[in-house]
Amino acid sequence: MAVFYQLDPEVAGGLGPNTEMSTDTHPPVVSRLHYEFEGWLGDVLLTTFPCFIATRAACQALELLGVTGVRFDPVEVSASEEFRFHYPDRALPECLWLRIDGTPGVDDLGLFNGRKLVVSRRVLELLQQLGLSQADIDEYKA
Repeated sequence: MAVFYQLDPEVAGGLGPNTEMSTDTHPPVVSRLHYEFEGWLGDVLLTTFPCFIATRAACQALELLGVTGVRFDPVEVSASEEFRFHYPDRALPECLWLRIDGTPGVDDLGLFNGRKLVVSRRVLELLQQLGLSQADIDEYKA
């Protein structure tokens, strides 16, 4: 039986002012994502409710792995004034938006209750190799 994990990734920022979303449902439906960094400890997978983003390098590695349950879309990233104050010389990573549409516990990436990220062992291992030290990780029990 395959083992899956629930991930609670690093929150390095929030929804920026250029985000477009409908709050008529829960979770909200985002049609355009702007992720504004406020801090960043270096993980390749990040979140802000209700979205997930990853560095371009991590997304390319996931694509090479042939993962299921996700597609990658553009995301606008920017740095807040607080980020620039604390990290004046740090460049923002190039990122992509993880549009997760898989079934949790079946596909490599899925959302439980529409908001909890569930990943396969192979996705977890790949992300850990690339840098996932700030995420909370628990075994997923369907």
